[in-house]
Amino acid sequence: MNWSKQTDKPLFEDILWSRPENRRHAGKLLVIGGHAQNFSAVSEAYAAAGQAGAGTVRVIVPDKLRPMLSKLFMEAEYAASNEIGSFSRKALAELLDTADWADAVLLAGDFGKNSETTALLESFALRYQGLLCLAGDSLEHFTSKQSRQLISSRADTILVGNVSRLQKLATPHLIKQSADFLKLIDQISDWSSAISPGIATWSHDKVICAVGDRLSSTSLRPQESALSAYTAVWSLQHPGKSFEALTTAAYALARSSQ
Repeated sequence: MNWSKQTDKPLFEDILWSRPENRRHAGKLLVIGGHAQNFSAVSEAYAAAGQAGAGTVRVIVPDKLRPMLSKLFMEAEYAASNEIGSFSRKALAELLDTADWADAVLLAGDFGKNSETTALLESFALRYQGLLCLAGDSLEHFTSKQSRQLISSRADTILVGNVSRLQKLATPHLIKQSADFLKLIDQISDWSSAISPGIATWSHDKVICAVGDRLSSTSLRPQESALSAYTAVWSLQHPGKSFEALTTAAYALARSSQ
């Protein structure tokens, strides 16, 4: 295990200071999420992505939210939903079409528990070839054996979630929420070394970022949607440098929270 501890000084100053100065060149992020009863993860991620320095951010939510959001959140775009207000399978073509515009896609969460939405997200993750960040309850739609295999082998992928959500994806690797910090570090390192995606999680007032056998910790108790947005933005702006981007995203979020 290669564990680096990030303090008041960034571990990767070159990443911190090499961001696009012109917003037109700062990358395009698509945020997807929400259902008829909740869209807070999407709206929070949208705001945080702007704060993190994304060039352009677009948001897609289920069309059941249109009456509520048409004046409250005018930036929202809409895709097909089912009777209970979650995304339906009919939304797939529109999501993929819009994802072609983006440099990265953030599945922000608040999808709710619905088998049709699970099938949609699985199909999206399989067919979309770009940088994909899974956050919030989107992680819970990839817990079947087939879905875990899809995600664990998918390149250009980031998993952002609390330890209890990551537990469900880590099978057969052991990640215990009750583990002390050093034990948790070992468990995440073992899992990260066995999968393709990068990981960002938090415990004991620290954000843990892991890619392969490299791991960093940063003192921060994050808001989940903000962490997912920052990791997505920094990653799309630094392709090929996933570990450095995730670690620096945690540093930048910690600085913004001071």
